[in-house]
Amino acid sequence: MHINFKSRTVSVLTLAVVAGALLIFAFSAPWRSSTAAAAPQSPAAVRVSPLAPQSYADVVDRVAPAVVTIHAARRVRASQQSPFLDDPLFRQFFGNPNGVTPRNNPSTLEQALGSGVIVSADGHIITNHHVIDGAEQISVDLSDKRTFQAKVIGSDDASDLAILKIEATNLPVLTLGNSDKVRVGDVCLAVGNPLGIGQTVTMGIISAKGRATAQGDGSFEDFLQTDAAINQGNSGGALVDARGELIGINSQILSPSGGNIGIGFAIPSNMARNVMDQLIKNGKVSRGKLGVVIQDITADLAKSLNLNQVTGVLINSVDAGSPAEKAGVQIGDVITAVNGSPVADGNALRNQIGGTAPGTEVALTILRNGKEMQVHARLTELAPGNQAAASSGGGSESGGGQLGITVQPVTPALASRLKLPGTEGVVVTDVQPGSPAADAGIQPDDVILQVNRQPVKSGADVRAGVQASGSRPTLLLINRNGSNVFMAVQGK
Repeated sequence: MHINFKSRTVSVLTLAVVAGALLIFAFSAPWRSSTAAAAPQSPAAVRVSPLAPQSYADVVDRVAPAVVTIHAARRVRASQQSPFLDDPLFRQFFGNPNGVTPRNNPSTLEQALGSGVIVSADGHIITNHHVIDGAEQISVDLSDKRTFQAKVIGSDDASDLAILKIEATNLPVLTLGNSDKVRVGDVCLAVGNPLGIGQTVTMGIISAKGRATAQGDGSFEDFLQTDAAINQGNSGGALVDARGELIGINSQILSPSGGNIGIGFAIPSNMARNVMDQLIKNGKVSRGKLGVVIQDITADLAKSLNLNQVTGVLINSVDAGSPAEKAGVQIGDVITAVNGSPVADGNALRNQIGGTAPGTEVALTILRNGKEMQVHARLTELAPGNQAAASSGGGSESGGGQLGITVQPVTPALASRLKLPGTEGVVVTDVQPGSPAADAGIQPDDVILQVNRQPVKSGADVRAGVQASGSRPTLLLINRNGSNVFMAVQGK
């Protein structure tokens, strides 16, 4: 009986365990119905790869030998000493201040430090223009401790890029990647010689794309922004992706103190490739010219122009005889695309046109009076030193009404004083403080050429245009100091 009891007890326990297992399996089985499943993940849920690398040492081993240190010596004129130092009577009473001898030292050598990237096995090196600008002597230190004298093949101030050449062979080279495929959030490494302490590698991510810093002349800037530490001496060094491909040339930092605060900028590799190829082949960079002056679209301008999106660029003026004029582009047109590629802002258009070879025909998608159309323009060559212009910025009568301005017709005398080409439009003689015009930035001596795309010749024309705007902002074409700009003014 004891044995039978034990056997039965075991059988009951076994059945219970099996039943429990089956129950658990039923609720956890992958084929169970959706109603029994746990709440599904959101489609937008981010999945982090468990295979993220724990070290970039292999990448650095490949990249570091192709990054060099550049020493540039430039001669600068010493500050002019006081002429009284040559007077014996002056020296008798005051001596030589700071131990300075009476003889003037006309100039001295200033040493600049930067970095560069080897881009060809026979010694071509890319760096920043500002690293070697004005240099009389340039030397390059390789990672294997060899030093070479370098000559400048070409330098381009507008893009802040330069190409050097050293007499060497079988050098390590960095492969140029496709910066257009870089995404915000991608891991990147910055390699250079910050502050002269020696080759240094820092890591970060791509923080933004298409940045313009306005620290230069604002001509051709399309920076990759990164939080990888960049400091003085990193200029001209490499910004590489996680595969070790060159995606940018480190160029600028944004910092109130001059040190790294996590906002650095690199020239994208695709722009660098274009400039590099031209400098090596021709010793200079040729850029396309459209011949327009532009401004970015704001929310108010978009309302005034009945645009559905705040995008594209607004044409302020068209150069006489330019490709744009020959193509039929008009003041007030909005360029939304070049060769089918959307134009986000003025900086993007400058880069697209400037990066296109002179003589190339481009297709411009424009909006005119709410209708989309396409025109074709054959670009000419942008003159050196005119980079920003590739596609650039009686008595009084009340005319503003709701705008808060007083205007008068343009007389020959006013046109002469304001250096205007003709007597079109009306001159703003007074702006009421706190008025919509004042809030929009309109100033005395501004010349109003158009109101809502219609030419004006009197205060009555301005009033009629303002009244026709209704609740929408009034669109004014203003000439200020010889340049045209559209302004949207919201009446009260």
